[in-house]
Amino acid sequence: MELKIEGMHCGACVRRVTQALEKTPGVKVESVAVGSAVIETADPAPVVAALKKAGYAAQAVS
Repeated sequence: MELKIEGMHCGACVRRVTQALEKTPGVKVESVAVGSAVIETADPAPVVAALKKAGYAAQAVS
């Protein structure tokens, strides 16, 4: 699943998003770049909530 993530601007943002995703149960992180991430998960709702808590808006693209 691809995520569009708003509010990311630099490498520090990539690290913060990666850490938030890795702490979310049931999520396998494939890649994270400024503005997007590719993950494997059965339910995107906890992912969106974790990223919101970290300060980013996210939505599933595919």
